[in-house]
Amino acid sequence: MNEQARIDKWLWAARIFKTRSIAADACKNGRVTKNGVNIKPSHVIKVGETVSVKKPPVTYSFKVLKAIENRVGAKLVPEVYENVTDPKQYELLEMSRISGFVDRARGTGRPTKKDRRAMDAFVEPAMFGFDDEFDFDLDDEEEE
Repeated sequence: MNEQARIDKWLWAARIFKTRSIAADACKNGRVTKNGVNIKPSHVIKVGETVSVKKPPVTYSFKVLKAIENRVGAKLVPEVYENVTDPKQYELLEMSRISGFVDRARGTGRPTKKDRRAMDAFVEPAMFGFDDEFDFDLDDEEEE
């Protein structure tokens, strides 16, 4: 078995990207790094190296267990790489999912009933979480 493979082929074969051309574009656009350095699609990776892939808003990190260039079935993916992504990245992903309705894309139409309820639940504690009691009384000032 080969101990090295092209990064664009490996990203596609390991099912990190849907097509090889998308993997190559990600490399060209600086979304794939090794040791903090952007790498080209033709870069050769070896077993044991760690590759970082930016898929906004998360940066995934993968340790290469097998250097393959042919696509494998989904059940064999755990043999190809080990996911060593920082847990904080997944928290970031969850936060973006929760707050995703705030930045609705133009042209997506009106929010659904579920979206509206989620927005109300998100906004309501911040807006109405204050006590109604004040330290001073406004009525006394008006009477004087």
